[in-house]
Amino acid sequence: MSKAILITGCSSGIGYVAAHALHKRGYQVIASCRKLEDVERLINEGLTCIQLDLNCSNSISDAVQRTLQLTDGKLYALFNNGAYGQPGALEDLPTDGLRAQFETNFFGWHQLVTEILPVMRKHGEGRIVQNSSVLGFAAMKYRGAYNASKFAIEGWTDTLRLELASTQIKISLIEPGPIETQFRANALIAFQQWINVENSPHHAQYQQQMLRLAKQSSNNAFVLPPEACIEPLIHALEKRKPKIRYRITKPTKVFAVLKRILPTRWLDKILQKAA
Repeated sequence: MSKAILITGCSSGIGYVAAHALHKRGYQVIASCRKLEDVERLINEGLTCIQLDLNCSNSISDAVQRTLQLTDGKLYALFNNGAYGQPGALEDLPTDGLRAQFETNFFGWHQLVTEILPVMRKHGEGRIVQNSSVLGFAAMKYRGAYNASKFAIEGWTDTLRLELASTQIKISLIEPGPIETQFRANALIAFQQWINVENSPHHAQYQQQMLRLAKQSSNNAFVLPPEACIEPLIHALEKRKPKIRYRITKPTKVFAVLKRILPTRWLDKILQKAA
């Protein structure tokens, strides 16, 4: 049997492209989506797809059990990809909005990994790939909730890597910069749900934010399609010594260097303009 991989967040973007690419490469792909209509759509496209809502503990456990049924109790890899961005200034974000961000982007990932790790330990090998972001190490304004969730994932993943050092379970981070996906559309929904624009001291800046999020394309000179993440993902899954971090897009690579060499206040000035 081909090696099995569970991928979260497959309705669109990086997860969708990864599911199809790895399926064509011969993996037994278990794609997952939050919405049932997306599950049915991917099944009609020829993928094995299950429902998995990272906001729901029971849904995560049910998805793990369903995955193990489909793979005869074996799972070689997990690609944690399902996430969304919560825009808005931190002073305007209700605590429940921040909790919602972490529920999907952090706590759901934690539960999924902890339920899958015993399976990988039993079979003596495994790969865990975490889809982080340039915002996991370089913060930008009005993205505080997302920044915080990705900074948390980076620290969590570094810790797990140290704790798994004596095993054959390898863990890697993918750090994309601007990728052309449905990310902005989902972020706009979250923004409208949690942020009171009219009563905010950031009202003027929010008008620009909403215009940016409503655009069909990013118009970013450095944006890449989600396919740019496939080669690094395959490397993380197949090489004997996968990289700890895969930096994708020019901005990610540039900011990784700048963070190492520049004083924080100098980097802040660049990030102010980049935001």
